[in-house]
Amino acid sequence: MSPLRRLGDRPYLLLTLTSLFWAGNAVVGRAVADSIPPVALSQIRWTLALAVVLPLAWGGLREEFALIRRHFWLLALLAFTGVSAFNVMLYWSLHHTTVINATLMQSTGPLLIGLWSWLLFREPLTRRQLAGILVSLAGVAIVVSAGDIGRLAKLTLNIGDIVIIVAIGIYALYSALLRTRPGMTSISFLAVTIAIGAVLLVPLTVAEQLAGADFAPPTFGAWAAIGYVSLFPSILAYLCFNRGVQLIGANRSGPFLHLVPLFGAILAIVFLGERPGIHHGIGALLIVGGVFLASRGSASNSRNRVAEEGRRA
Repeated sequence: MSPLRRLGDRPYLLLTLTSLFWAGNAVVGRAVADSIPPVALSQIRWTLALAVVLPLAWGGLREEFALIRRHFWLLALLAFTGVSAFNVMLYWSLHHTTVINATLMQSTGPLLIGLWSWLLFREPLTRRQLAGILVSLAGVAIVVSAGDIGRLAKLTLNIGDIVIIVAIGIYALYSALLRTRPGMTSISFLAVTIAIGAVLLVPLTVAEQLAGADFAPPTFGAWAAIGYVSLFPSILAYLCFNRGVQLIGANRSGPFLHLVPLFGAILAIVFLGERPGIHHGIGALLIVGGVFLASRGSASNSRNRVAEEGRRA
Protein backbone atom coordinates (compact mmCIF):
# COMPACT_ATOMS: atom_id res chain seq x y z
CA MET A 1 0.00 0.00 0.00
CA SER A 2 1.35 3.43 -0.95
CA PRO A 3 2.19 6.01 1.77
CA LEU A 4 -0.62 8.30 0.55
CA ARG A 5 -3.13 5.43 0.73
CA ARG A 6 -1.98 4.58 4.25
CA LEU A 7 -2.34 8.23 5.26
CA GLY A 8 -5.84 8.28 3.79
CA ASP A 9 -6.87 5.49 6.15
CA ARG A 10 -5.73 7.31 9.32
CA PRO A 11 -8.53 9.71 10.25
CA TYR A 12 -6.97 10.92 13.51
CA LEU A 13 -3.75 11.95 11.77
CA LEU A 14 -5.71 13.58 8.94
CA LEU A 15 -7.83 15.61 11.34
CA THR A 16 -4.77 16.64 13.36
CA LEU A 17 -3.08 17.92 10.19
CA THR A 18 -6.30 19.78 9.35
CA SER A 19 -6.17 21.65 12.66
CA LEU A 20 -2.49 22.49 12.15
CA PHE A 21 -3.12 23.94 8.68
CA TRP A 22 -6.16 25.89 9.88
CA ALA A 23 -4.23 27.30 12.83
CA GLY A 24 -1.72 28.64 10.32
CA ASN A 25 -4.59 30.08 8.30
CA ALA A 26 -5.81 32.11 11.28
CA VAL A 27 -2.30 33.37 12.06
CA VAL A 28 -1.65 34.37 8.44
CA GLY A 29 -5.12 35.89 8.04
CA ARG A 30 -4.53 38.10 11.05
CA ALA A 31 -1.07 39.06 9.83
CA VAL A 32 -2.32 40.33 6.45
CA ALA A 33 -5.63 41.77 7.69
CA ASP A 34 -4.41 45.33 7.17
CA SER A 35 -2.99 44.78 3.68
CA ILE A 36 -5.42 42.45 1.86
CA PRO A 37 -9.23 42.93 2.04
CA PRO A 38 -11.03 39.85 3.38
CA VAL A 39 -13.15 38.99 0.32
CA ALA A 40 -10.22 39.58 -2.02
CA LEU A 41 -8.03 37.29 0.08
CA SER A 42 -10.67 34.56 -0.11
CA GLN A 43 -11.13 35.06 -3.87
CA ILE A 44 -7.39 34.90 -4.58
CA ARG A 45 -6.98 31.94 -2.24
CA TRP A 46 -9.65 29.79 -3.85
CA THR A 47 -8.83 30.81 -7.43
CA LEU A 48 -5.20 29.77 -6.99
CA ALA A 49 -6.28 26.58 -5.20
CA LEU A 50 -8.56 25.74 -8.13
CA ALA A 51 -5.69 26.28 -10.58
CA VAL A 52 -3.71 23.65 -8.68
CA VAL A 53 -6.51 21.13 -8.16
CA LEU A 54 -8.31 21.29 -11.53
CA PRO A 55 -5.59 19.63 -13.66
CA LEU A 56 -5.32 16.81 -11.11
CA ALA A 57 -9.08 16.27 -11.04
CA TRP A 58 -9.92 16.80 -14.71
CA GLY A 59 -10.08 13.14 -15.71
CA GLY A 60 -12.30 12.22 -12.77
CA LEU A 61 -14.56 15.22 -13.35
CA ARG A 62 -15.24 14.10 -16.90
CA GLU A 63 -16.11 10.60 -15.74
CA GLU A 64 -18.32 11.85 -12.88
CA PHE A 65 -20.04 14.67 -14.78
CA ALA A 66 -23.47 13.00 -14.68
CA LEU A 67 -23.15 12.51 -10.92
CA ILE A 68 -22.11 16.15 -10.46
CA ARG A 69 -25.04 17.39 -12.53
CA ARG A 70 -27.50 15.21 -10.59
CA HIS A 71 -26.28 16.52 -7.23
CA PHE A 72 -25.40 20.07 -8.28
CA TRP A 73 -27.54 21.89 -5.71
CA LEU A 74 -26.18 19.78 -2.85
CA LEU A 75 -22.64 20.50 -4.04
CA ALA A 76 -23.51 24.20 -4.29
CA LEU A 77 -24.76 24.18 -0.70
CA LEU A 78 -21.57 22.47 0.48
CA ALA A 79 -19.47 24.97 -1.48
CA PHE A 80 -21.36 27.92 -0.01
CA THR A 81 -21.10 26.71 3.60
CA GLY A 82 -17.61 25.23 3.49
CA VAL A 83 -15.76 27.45 1.01
CA SER A 84 -17.41 30.83 0.41
CA ALA A 85 -19.27 32.03 3.49
CA PHE A 86 -17.10 30.63 6.27
CA ASN A 87 -13.77 31.90 5.00
CA VAL A 88 -14.93 35.40 4.07
CA MET A 89 -16.56 35.81 7.48
CA LEU A 90 -13.45 34.50 9.26
CA TYR A 91 -11.11 36.92 7.49
CA TRP A 92 -13.54 39.81 7.96
CA SER A 93 -13.93 39.12 11.68
CA LEU A 94 -10.14 39.28 12.16
CA HIS A 95 -10.40 42.99 11.36
CA HIS A 96 -12.78 43.55 14.29
CA THR A 97 -11.92 41.27 17.19
CA THR A 98 -9.00 40.15 19.29
CA VAL A 99 -7.13 36.88 18.85
CA ILE A 100 -8.23 35.59 22.26
CA ASN A 101 -11.90 36.24 21.48
CA ALA A 102 -11.63 34.70 18.01
CA THR A 103 -10.01 31.55 19.39
CA LEU A 104 -12.71 31.09 22.00
CA MET A 105 -15.48 31.57 19.46
CA GLN A 106 -14.00 28.91 17.16
CA SER A 107 -14.01 26.46 20.04
CA THR A 108 -17.80 26.29 19.82
CA GLY A 109 -17.39 24.27 16.61
CA PRO A 110 -17.75 20.73 18.03
CA LEU A 111 -20.92 21.62 19.94
CA LEU A 112 -22.43 23.27 16.86
CA ILE A 113 -21.55 20.24 14.72
CA GLY A 114 -23.32 18.07 17.28
CA LEU A 115 -26.34 20.37 17.20
CA TRP A 116 -26.60 20.26 13.39
CA SER A 117 -26.14 16.47 13.37
CA TRP A 118 -29.04 16.15 15.80
CA LEU A 119 -31.29 18.62 13.98
CA LEU A 120 -30.70 17.16 10.52
CA PHE A 121 -30.13 13.47 11.20
CA ARG A 122 -31.23 12.95 14.80
CA GLU A 123 -27.71 11.79 15.65
CA PRO A 124 -27.14 12.52 19.36
CA LEU A 125 -23.81 13.20 20.99
CA THR A 126 -22.74 10.28 23.14
CA ARG A 127 -21.81 10.93 26.75
CA ARG A 128 -18.19 10.17 25.90
CA GLN A 129 -18.20 12.66 23.02
CA LEU A 130 -19.83 15.36 25.16
CA ALA A 131 -17.36 14.72 27.99
CA GLY A 132 -14.43 14.93 25.58
CA ILE A 133 -15.72 18.21 24.12
CA LEU A 134 -16.07 19.74 27.58
CA VAL A 135 -12.61 18.54 28.69
CA SER A 136 -10.90 19.90 25.58
CA LEU A 137 -12.92 23.13 25.81
CA ALA A 138 -11.57 23.57 29.35
CA GLY A 139 -8.08 23.17 27.92
CA VAL A 140 -8.78 25.81 25.29
CA ALA A 141 -10.01 28.19 27.99
CA ILE A 142 -6.79 27.70 29.97
CA VAL A 143 -4.58 28.33 26.91
CA VAL A 144 -6.35 31.45 25.67
CA SER A 145 -6.77 32.93 29.17
CA ALA A 146 -3.08 32.33 30.03
CA GLY A 147 -4.17 30.34 33.08
CA ASP A 148 -6.28 33.16 34.49
CA ILE A 149 -9.85 31.97 34.00
CA GLY A 150 -11.05 35.27 35.48
CA ARG A 151 -10.03 36.91 32.21
CA LEU A 152 -12.83 35.03 30.45
CA ALA A 153 -15.47 36.87 32.48
CA LYS A 154 -14.10 40.18 31.20
CA LEU A 155 -14.48 39.30 27.53
CA THR A 156 -16.99 41.43 25.66
CA LEU A 157 -18.67 40.52 22.39
CA ASN A 158 -18.32 42.85 19.43
CA ILE A 159 -19.40 42.51 15.81
CA GLY A 160 -16.30 40.45 15.00
CA ASP A 161 -17.12 37.91 17.72
CA ILE A 162 -20.70 37.59 16.52
CA VAL A 163 -19.58 37.09 12.92
CA ILE A 164 -17.15 34.35 13.96
CA ILE A 165 -19.90 32.52 15.86
CA VAL A 166 -22.14 32.67 12.78
CA ALA A 167 -19.23 31.54 10.56
CA ILE A 168 -18.48 28.55 12.79
CA GLY A 169 -22.18 27.67 12.78
CA ILE A 170 -22.13 27.70 8.97
CA TYR A 171 -19.02 25.51 8.83
CA ALA A 172 -20.58 23.16 11.37
CA LEU A 173 -23.50 22.77 8.96
CA TYR A 174 -20.99 21.91 6.20
CA SER A 175 -19.38 19.31 8.48
CA ALA A 176 -22.70 17.68 9.32
CA LEU A 177 -23.79 17.67 5.65
CA LEU A 178 -20.62 15.92 4.48
CA ARG A 179 -22.30 12.57 5.13
CA THR A 180 -24.64 13.36 2.22
CA ARG A 181 -21.87 14.12 -0.29
CA PRO A 182 -22.16 12.24 -3.60
CA GLY A 183 -19.98 9.17 -4.11
CA MET A 184 -17.25 11.12 -5.88
CA THR A 185 -13.51 10.79 -5.51
CA SER A 186 -12.01 13.16 -2.96
CA ILE A 187 -10.11 15.24 -5.51
CA SER A 188 -13.19 15.63 -7.75
CA PHE A 189 -15.35 16.67 -4.82
CA LEU A 190 -12.75 19.23 -3.74
CA ALA A 191 -12.39 20.64 -7.25
CA VAL A 192 -16.14 21.06 -7.72
CA THR A 193 -16.74 22.72 -4.34
CA ILE A 194 -13.75 25.05 -4.78
CA ALA A 195 -14.92 26.02 -8.28
CA ILE A 196 -18.48 26.75 -7.15
CA GLY A 197 -17.25 28.55 -4.04
CA ALA A 198 -14.89 30.75 -6.06
CA VAL A 199 -17.70 31.69 -8.46
CA LEU A 200 -20.00 32.56 -5.56
CA LEU A 201 -17.34 34.97 -4.27
CA VAL A 202 -17.16 37.00 -7.49
CA PRO A 203 -20.12 39.34 -6.74
CA LEU A 204 -18.81 39.97 -3.22
CA THR A 205 -15.33 40.72 -4.59
CA VAL A 206 -16.75 43.25 -7.04
CA ALA A 207 -18.87 44.85 -4.30
CA GLU A 208 -15.85 45.06 -1.99
CA GLN A 209 -13.80 46.86 -4.64
CA LEU A 210 -16.65 49.22 -5.49
CA ALA A 211 -16.91 50.05 -1.79
CA GLY A 212 -13.35 51.34 -1.91
CA ALA A 213 -11.29 48.48 -0.46
CA ASP A 214 -7.63 48.91 -1.34
CA PHE A 215 -4.66 46.60 -1.43
CA ALA A 216 -1.47 47.65 0.29
CA PRO A 217 1.65 47.51 -1.94
CA PRO A 218 2.45 43.78 -2.37
CA THR A 219 5.40 42.49 -0.40
CA PHE A 220 7.20 39.18 -0.28
CA GLY A 221 5.41 38.43 2.99
CA ALA A 222 2.00 39.09 1.41
CA TRP A 223 2.74 36.77 -1.51
CA ALA A 224 4.04 34.11 0.87
CA ALA A 225 0.83 34.43 2.89
CA ILE A 226 -1.30 34.03 -0.25
CA GLY A 227 0.74 30.98 -1.25
CA TYR A 228 0.26 29.41 2.16
CA VAL A 229 -3.50 29.94 2.38
CA SER A 230 -3.95 28.73 -1.22
CA LEU A 231 -2.19 25.41 -0.61
CA PHE A 232 -2.31 24.28 3.01
CA PRO A 233 -5.67 25.38 4.50
CA SER A 234 -7.41 25.38 1.09
CA ILE A 235 -6.34 22.11 -0.55
CA LEU A 236 -4.53 19.89 1.92
CA ALA A 237 -6.69 20.75 4.96
CA TYR A 238 -9.95 20.22 3.08
CA LEU A 239 -8.78 16.89 1.65
CA CYS A 240 -7.76 15.80 5.15
CA PHE A 241 -10.92 17.07 6.86
CA ASN A 242 -13.35 15.70 4.27
CA ARG A 243 -11.67 12.30 4.40
CA GLY A 244 -11.55 12.28 8.19
CA VAL A 245 -15.27 13.06 8.47
CA GLN A 246 -15.95 10.45 5.81
CA LEU A 247 -14.20 7.82 7.93
CA ILE A 248 -15.35 8.53 11.49
CA GLY A 249 -18.29 10.94 11.16
CA ALA A 250 -18.84 14.60 11.98
CA ASN A 251 -19.45 14.26 15.73
CA ARG A 252 -16.22 12.35 16.37
CA SER A 253 -14.28 14.67 14.06
CA GLY A 254 -15.55 17.89 15.66
CA PRO A 255 -13.39 17.80 18.83
CA PHE A 256 -10.26 17.95 16.67
CA LEU A 257 -11.18 21.62 16.06
CA HIS A 258 -10.02 22.24 19.61
CA LEU A 259 -6.48 21.54 18.42
CA VAL A 260 -6.59 24.75 16.35
CA PRO A 261 -5.98 27.14 19.30
CA LEU A 262 -3.35 24.76 20.68
CA PHE A 263 -1.45 24.77 17.41
CA GLY A 264 -2.04 28.51 17.17
CA ALA A 265 -0.27 29.00 20.50
CA ILE A 266 2.62 26.81 19.36
CA LEU A 267 2.97 28.73 16.09
CA ALA A 268 2.96 32.01 18.02
CA ILE A 269 5.77 30.71 20.23
CA VAL A 270 7.85 29.51 17.27
CA PHE A 271 7.29 32.35 14.80
CA LEU A 272 6.34 35.33 16.96
CA GLY A 273 8.73 34.70 19.82
CA GLU A 274 6.07 34.39 22.53
CA ARG A 275 7.26 32.58 25.64
CA PRO A 276 5.50 29.37 26.69
CA GLY A 277 4.02 29.15 30.18
CA ILE A 278 2.79 26.37 32.42
CA HIS A 279 -0.76 27.12 31.28
CA HIS A 280 0.21 26.04 27.76
CA GLY A 281 1.27 22.63 29.05
CA ILE A 282 -1.85 22.14 31.20
CA GLY A 283 -4.14 23.31 28.43
CA ALA A 284 -2.41 21.09 25.88
CA LEU A 285 -2.88 18.01 28.06
CA LEU A 286 -6.58 18.75 28.50
CA ILE A 287 -7.12 19.47 24.81
CA VAL A 288 -5.36 16.32 23.62
CA GLY A 289 -7.03 14.25 26.35
CA GLY A 290 -10.47 15.58 25.45
CA VAL A 291 -9.95 14.95 21.74
CA PHE A 292 -8.79 11.40 22.50
CA LEU A 293 -11.82 10.78 24.71
CA ALA A 294 -14.37 12.19 22.27
CA SER A 295 -12.94 10.53 19.18
CA ARG A 296 -12.85 7.03 20.64
CA GLY A 297 -15.36 4.60 19.29
CA SER A 298 -15.81 1.00 18.45
CA ALA A 299 -12.55 -0.16 16.95
CA SER A 300 -14.25 -2.79 14.82
CA ASN A 301 -16.79 -0.30 13.50
CA SER A 302 -14.04 2.18 12.66
CA ARG A 303 -12.02 -0.45 10.80
CA ASN A 304 -15.07 -1.56 8.84
CA ARG A 305 -15.93 2.02 7.92
CA VAL A 306 -12.34 2.73 6.83
CA ALA A 307 -12.35 -0.35 4.65
CA GLU A 308 -15.71 0.47 3.12
CA GLU A 309 -15.04 4.17 2.52
CA GLY A 310 -11.49 3.54 1.34
CA ARG A 311 -12.86 1.92 -1.79
CA ARG A 312 -14.48 5.25 -2.78
CA ALA A 313 -11.59 7.61 -1.95
